[in-house]
Amino acid sequence: MYDLTIIGAGPAGLYSTFYAGMRDLKVKLIEYNSELGGKILFYPEKIIWDVGGMPPTPGATLIDQLVNQANTFDPTICTNEHIEKMVREPDGTFTLFNDKGEKHYSRTVLLASGHGIPVMQKLELEGADRFEVANLHYTVTQIESFRDKRVLISGGGNAAVDWANELVGVAKEVIVCHRRHDFGGHEKNVAHMKSKVELRTPFQIKELHGERTSIDSVTLSHCDSELEERFDIDAVIVNHGMKMDGCFLMEAGLELEADGFVRVSPCMETSQPGIFAAGDVTRHAGKLQLISGAFVEGATAVNGVKQYLDPAATKQAFVSSHNEKFKQRNQEIKIEHKHKDKRKKLEFT
Repeated sequence: MYDLTIIGAGPAGLYSTFYAGMRDLKVKLIEYNSELGGKILFYPEKIIWDVGGMPPTPGATLIDQLVNQANTFDPTICTNEHIEKMVREPDGTFTLFNDKGEKHYSRTVLLASGHGIPVMQKLELEGADRFEVANLHYTVTQIESFRDKRVLISGGGNAAVDWANELVGVAKEVIVCHRRHDFGGHEKNVAHMKSKVELRTPFQIKELHGERTSIDSVTLSHCDSELEERFDIDAVIVNHGMKMDGCFLMEAGLELEADGFVRVSPCMETSQPGIFAAGDVTRHAGKLQLISGAFVEGATAVNGVKQYLDPAATKQAFVSSHNEKFKQRNQEIKIEHKHKDKRKKLEFT
């Protein structure tokens, strides 16, 4: 029996796992995918700028750091598990059932699963899937593979805007098409993109042309007229967002907001006692749509879990600089830094 089971290993789930260790909770983390990292797994080379105190960092690096931090207190981590059902037992604890018929037992649950299991939205064009082995991409794993190529990006959200900006200076040419005039990315990034790439709005991909498995040109159609344009292209990147399998949330009996997100209290507890939520699965007043916001929500939820299990517990953990759990490790880190400083001085002299 675990004190807390966290479902979803994106930034919210990983940081919650670490913080739960600070609160002396026996914690289990369950992830649907074979790897930890959540949606960031789809954008390993995307540069993340908005985590406080951290320099611009590729998504893959941020994941590595979050996973290392999550493992600080040796939690139990399960991957390749799809939780399909959750049952509250007569004693108030929970039994979670996965798709293999296996069970997990927990006193509380923290939902950090986004809006369910993420599945990339693919082009709904007949025969498009045959190009996926060559130059039709739904994510970018190696930005250098697009060097000196003519790249078409289809999409209007943060991912499309960010990849367009990243590819400027790498690709020979970047064309962005979107079915609306307005883009959904951050204002500054959108403005930068518009000044650097060739835009086609409101346009959408009508047809992919190519021999066998490789695209050599693309036909775009205007969304409000019969106008069509054809472009010679070396690669196509589609960022149409993700479909979310949220069936589990619906079946859990949680109160949802009108837009389908989980309703939570100030301590991130859902309408079901003992079930908490953090990250993209929630919406509330003051919601911060940044990774840093997911960290705050995760820690707040864990503090809520601690007081739910032990009403006499302190409202939050001591900060790490004053936490006894880190006393020995802090000394080790100070010694490591002293050795590094000595080596730098010797190299300088």
